[in-house]
Amino acid sequence: MSTSTHSPGHHDPHAHEAKRRGAFSSRRVFILAAIGSAVGLGNIWRFPYVAYENGGGAFIVPYLVALLCAGMPFLLLDYAMGHKHRGSAPLSFARQARGSEPLGWWQVGICFMIAIYYAAIIAYALRYTLFSVDQAWGSKPDAFFFEEFLQVSDPGVTADVVAGVLVPLIIVWAAVLLIMALGVQKGIGATAVVFIPLLVIAFGALVVRSLFLPGAGEGLDALFTPDWSALLDANVWAAALGQIFFSLSVGFGIMITYASYVGRKTDMTGSGFVVGFANSGFELLAGIGVFAALGFMAQASGKAVEDVVANGIGLAFVAFPAIISEAPGGAFIGVLFFGSLVIAGLTSLVSVIEVVISAVRDKFELSRQVAVAVVGVPAALLSLVLFSTTSGLHVLDIVDNFINRFGILLVAVVAMVILAWLLRALPGLAEHLNHHGSIRLGLPWYVLVGFVAPVGLALVLVKDFIDTVADGYGTYPSWMQFTFGWGAAGLVIVFAVVATLVPWHRSVSLAPGGESPPGARVRDREEESR
Repeated sequence: MSTSTHSPGHHDPHAHEAKRRGAFSSRRVFILAAIGSAVGLGNIWRFPYVAYENGGGAFIVPYLVALLCAGMPFLLLDYAMGHKHRGSAPLSFARQARGSEPLGWWQVGICFMIAIYYAAIIAYALRYTLFSVDQAWGSKPDAFFFEEFLQVSDPGVTADVVAGVLVPLIIVWAAVLLIMALGVQKGIGATAVVFIPLLVIAFGALVVRSLFLPGAGEGLDALFTPDWSALLDANVWAAALGQIFFSLSVGFGIMITYASYVGRKTDMTGSGFVVGFANSGFELLAGIGVFAALGFMAQASGKAVEDVVANGIGLAFVAFPAIISEAPGGAFIGVLFFGSLVIAGLTSLVSVIEVVISAVRDKFELSRQVAVAVVGVPAALLSLVLFSTTSGLHVLDIVDNFINRFGILLVAVVAMVILAWLLRALPGLAEHLNHHGSIRLGLPWYVLVGFVAPVGLALVLVKDFIDTVADGYGTYPSWMQFTFGWGAAGLVIVFAVVATLVPWHRSVSLAPGGESPPGARVRDREEESR
């Protein structure tokens, strides 16, 4: 790493780069933005169920092992790539080695796919925040959600628009595009500074309220009673690895992009551990709140806790409305729960779409506002066309499953193997982080990133692949699985190859670290608070 200093008045390429691309105003803002990305819908509706199904209290052991041995090492790998090379995912990979650029575009394609369906779930939560006030779902939240609200059709694709989804989806996209147009600090950073404390307060209040519901203790017993025999089950360890990986926002370009907006002298390793443990802390909080509420629901309905446990959309939009209807002060609980989903989802969606916007800006040397329009308008239109119809939930379910498993997991394994073994990039990246990092990286990190994490993720990936090929996914027709599942996962790879073939704007330097060559034209593209 260069240690040269610049005399007063000397051209500083890093200062130019920061002003050109935008930057977070401080380490604190970066940490809040990174936490905002990591803490999403999966923390609230996926972790409690995964923990419950995989040994209860005993699940904490493989969960912490996965966090320390795979999640954190990969998070620091992403930080190193973005912070060293000062670029979006494709530009950072191109600056590491020209031939690795497709990995970055693969991640961009994945993020675009995620953004268009993730917005729909936030739209559901936004509508349900209002429904909570008068408990519009009545006595049958299951039938209300699928039949009255979404008007779900038989599996297939329809053009029948559901106004109840279309309107909140438009609102979600309008809010997201406004945030993106405001820039890195005034948009993304300011949103995180306001929303993350608000999320902690709102969800903390929900947890406290849930703990005082009758039956809460039984729910917590169900979640935390350890089944130590589960530690001998390989599937439990695979579940822990998958949960950590998906919840930390690693492997698909987000943390590379965010790290590129941070000052050169920032302690990135210390920041990474703050983000990682804050994310896991929120997951634990979510588990407590959700299972306290499920314990109440079990007691109120005269059932065992295991009979009311739900996951994902079923937990959020069926089980929780049933709890809200029965609980004292249900409207208050409902607004807190669905409001938390909206906030957590919005901060995550902002980070996902920024990966795409940042890449397009870097590739074509566009202003932020133009890049937001070029990326955001097509994304919003696709989102509205696919997910505001009576078949939207079917398409969402299929795309989500295949993009997560055969998009994010696959590109993560490939990226780790290429960076560690083909490019031998780990020592240089570690040296970069060690220069200002409070936690030093060395041989243990090389082993975890180069061997432990990719092998663990590869095993999860192979198992998922074999199961999906053998049994398909759900009861959807094979043509739908092929089109919206395998097709979507394959399309992002084709996109990655095509995008790599497009030449970079002549002013973009592909030199490692992003230093601009002498005489390169660098335009200021936005005014950011520094």
